[in-house]
Amino acid sequence: MRAPSARPTLLFIHGLWMTGAEAFAFRRRMERDHGFDTTVFAYRTTQEPLDAVIDKLREHIDRQRSATLHIAAHSLGGLVALNFLARHHATTPPGRLVLLGSPVNGSAAARRLGGFALGRRLIGPVATEVLLAAWRRDGRDTDAASREDPSQGDLPRDTGVVAGTRPVGLGRWVAGFEEPNDGTVAVAETELDGARDRLVLPVSHLGMLMSLRVAAACGHFFREGRFPLGA
Repeated sequence: MRAPSARPTLLFIHGLWMTGAEAFAFRRRMERDHGFDTTVFAYRTTQEPLDAVIDKLREHIDRQRSATLHIAAHSLGGLVALNFLARHHATTPPGRLVLLGSPVNGSAAARRLGGFALGRRLIGPVATEVLLAAWRRDGRDTDAASREDPSQGDLPRDTGVVAGTRPVGLGRWVAGFEEPNDGTVAVAETELDGARDRLVLPVSHLGMLMSLRVAAACGHFFREGRFPLGA
């Protein structure tokens, strides 16, 4: 059995229609500048249900054998991370979580697409469950209500939230935003009760993964539990 790594591990969880390859620059900076071993959890965002994704994430984390496990989750990946930690926090190595442009309050763009059958097929079962049903405050079905809702009450680990205000992306046309947004997700959609810290920067939804400023802020949060002043 492989011994736990002496270096902290950073797990990256990608978003809808992505593979993790889009985080190459982000991962390199976290390895080179902040001393992390990095790994990507890849899942089929439009084909697998949430329960199957969470089971596979559990297996992926178990294989890392890490004493410290921080998580950076982009977009839909943030919802996957929150739902995973609500179920498996006690058996997951300690660490911190950063949500990068994750619509924890639901996604206007996803709701528009989910309003018709083809759109629901395009976004897939995970997005349909966590953005269109499981995050509703009222009238949730029994299965959704039986799970801990990470947006209510205390979060299972220190969590930082990064939101963007550069409206570059197709999502802004789908959602019809009239408020600050990153081109896919509105700033207000990323607000999470119980988050330890929050950072709003002039970056787009995908561009935040290429941003040196975002990577530096994330590295600081993983070390200190806060984003740097003036980030």
